[in-house]
Amino acid sequence: MFDALKPFLAAALCLAPLAAQAEPEVQESAFWQSEVKAGYMPPAAKRIPDVPLVVDLAAKGREFGIQGGTLNTMVTRSKDIRQMVVYGYARLAGYDENYQLKPDILLSFEAENNRRFTLKLRPGHRWSTGDPFTSADFRYWWEDVANNELLSPAGPPDFMRVLGKLPRVSFPDETTVIYEWDAPNPAFMHMLAQARPPFIYRPAEYLKQFHADYADPEVLAEEVDYARVKSWAALHNKYDNMYKFDNHELPTLQPWINASPGKKIRHQFVRNPYYHRIDSRGVQLPYIDTVEMEIVTAGLVAAKSNAGEADLQARGLGFRDIPILRKGEKDGRDYKTYLWASGAASQIAIYPNLNVNDPVWREILRDVRVRRALSLAINRRAINRALYFNLAEPGAMAVLEQSEFFDPALREAWADFNPELANQLLDEAGLTERDGYGIRYLPDGRRMELVVETAGEREEVENALQIITDDWRDVGVKLVMRPLDRDILRNRVFSGTTMSSAWFGWDNGLPQAYTSPAYLAPTDQVFLSWPKWGQHYQTGGSAGEPPDMAPAQRLLALLQDWNMAATHEERAAAWREMLKIHADQVYAIGVVAAAPQPVVVSNRLRNVPEKAIWAWDPGAHFGVYHPDEFFFEGGEG
Repeated sequence: MFDALKPFLAAALCLAPLAAQAEPEVQESAFWQSEVKAGYMPPAAKRIPDVPLVVDLAAKGREFGIQGGTLNTMVTRSKDIRQMVVYGYARLAGYDENYQLKPDILLSFEAENNRRFTLKLRPGHRWSTGDPFTSADFRYWWEDVANNELLSPAGPPDFMRVLGKLPRVSFPDETTVIYEWDAPNPAFMHMLAQARPPFIYRPAEYLKQFHADYADPEVLAEEVDYARVKSWAALHNKYDNMYKFDNHELPTLQPWINASPGKKIRHQFVRNPYYHRIDSRGVQLPYIDTVEMEIVTAGLVAAKSNAGEADLQARGLGFRDIPILRKGEKDGRDYKTYLWASGAASQIAIYPNLNVNDPVWREILRDVRVRRALSLAINRRAINRALYFNLAEPGAMAVLEQSEFFDPALREAWADFNPELANQLLDEAGLTERDGYGIRYLPDGRRMELVVETAGEREEVENALQIITDDWRDVGVKLVMRPLDRDILRNRVFSGTTMSSAWFGWDNGLPQAYTSPAYLAPTDQVFLSWPKWGQHYQTGGSAGEPPDMAPAQRLLALLQDWNMAATHEERAAAWREMLKIHADQVYAIGVVAAAPQPVVVSNRLRNVPEKAIWAWDPGAHFGVYHPDEFFFEGGEG
């Protein structure tokens, strides 16, 4: 199948014929060998950077791999082909398996007092098209995209601002980029290592053809008309999809290239011939030639995995799927099921919306006694026993044991099953009147019916809420569960329509002192307990509402303390106080944590860790374990 694709791909790879040159120290891949032989592509030794990243597999306890093969995996939505950027995890700087930051795409970086950051690029590094990757690509993003009002109406992203000020950015030479702030920006390098990186660079040569400052006006107008968009800016943004990964012509630095134009049921990704990593034998990564990502309905992921149709699968699988996956193993489906730990702070959490539009519910949910009562009324051990066979950790939302800030007292805070105390707290909050069924009345005479909205994607959430429904009824609160589409749910929360919602806990349950605690403060609308406070912070006060509760205001002050801290101890102190505030205020009601995540792995696939952590940030799910180092025994998938 891919033989037919190769001429198309080679044509896209910048390619006037070149004389092939033998470079025995770097091995040529069989996948691109015909293009090299035909003169459409340089040999491997000329495609890698002058100073490639040499992977020390032995230090990781991994085997040398063999190039070749096709890896099959699944996602449940067409837009989730972006997971190839997540899993590929090529970052300017990225985390290793111990969550320590290391240069990756960068040759090196230097931070001076967290104010001045010098990024050094790898000389000779190229985009997947063969175009040079240089400081000019950083300059293009900074000057022509981030600071262009038509392309970026809000200006550069928030993490580029410190105390409201942008950095001074300079480009001394082709391989050097410098960012300098007047005040510390300790989160800067770590932002670049995220599962969804900010991409502070762009493939300038490709995108200039869609930019009014560079393109021929007549040609650009024709492109705008052809794409059926309203302006050149809309055209540029349409094709500038570094994270979405849906423009197969957009150059990339990831290990695999999107080779599937348009929308398809099966998307194909092929090895990047200019990828910057090699093993110590001179074999260019990734080892696997091709990834095929099939889009299936959510309910079919476990069944198709059971049938042996996935070589590597975790997304779309949950704890409830373990029995059917184990059965597939016993039936000889040629895979094994690893159980990785979850990196989210809580497997299930309920978020009371303190910014809900309903004024009565807003006052009720802002009463910390009510939030504590709702937490105390949940029988977490029963949920753990019924849904997770006692393999999860019941408790409030708190960081995990692997974090330096783990404190058992915070996991236990307001998390004991204590209906008597819950009833007492609700009475103290003035909710003493009940109907004939024992359901309490709100101050305006309505029954206390708390609607909990979900994304409808995880059966375990609905099952847990059914158990909680009985628990809350015993203390006079009626839980009404409402499953919605994920995007609809978020929009309802952001607008203040939703009373409460159920989701995972904090994505990062593994923070260290260097981790920005921004997600503990009201800085972003995506924290479902205070969307309008987050909007206010994100927009500089032009939207949303300013925090008007003292603990939330204190969280913002502590975040600023962390930002300005000069030592590990000062940052750790800010973290610990913020975590204590969350435990005391119960901004989110954690239910259970650390539920095992099943990971299906083909018996022929090597270098996949048997024990690991399935985490979005930090970790990028598979990304931190570098799937470019995975390989098939014999080289055939």
